[in-house]
Amino acid sequence: MDAERDERCRGAGGTGAGVAPDRHGRDVPDSSHDEAADRPPRPLGSRAPRFVKASRPLHLSWQVGVFAVGLAIVGAGIVLLPLPGPGWLVIFGGMAVWATEFIWAQLILRWTKRKVTEAAHRAMDPKVRRRNTAMLTIGLLVIAAGVGLWVSNFGIRMPWQVG
Repeated sequence: MDAERDERCRGAGGTGAGVAPDRHGRDVPDSSHDEAADRPPRPLGSRAPRFVKASRPLHLSWQVGVFAVGLAIVGAGIVLLPLPGPGWLVIFGGMAVWATEFIWAQLILRWTKRKVTEAAHRAMDPKVRRRNTAMLTIGLLVIAAGVGLWVSNFGIRMPWQVG
């Protein structure tokens, strides 16, 4: 699909690099074109310094240290999930620490980034935004009706007026 868009851009005089023709055939910046998508993904593997990779015992102890730090961060994120705080953000921070050394964590982060990007693009779809706005409005109306029904049946008593 991107190849078709690039071909259309080149055919209309565009360069295909972040430029797309508008309905009048003029080149305008293409907001759907992501510059980061042009870069190849970073190679998988350890990002430890070269002198650490040169010695097997040092590299193994490096990996144990990275795992321990990542585990502490992920553990803190799990504790923050039911508490007020950025639990998921901290968990993904711990995964990022693990991804500096472990391929499995790099793959999980790539998959997560891809899914979050897809969800963000879907959420910006005008149909989805209209649907979400309608659902929010209906939900607020149902809540307001429930509160109104409660107040009409039981009235409003402030805690300091009980008795």
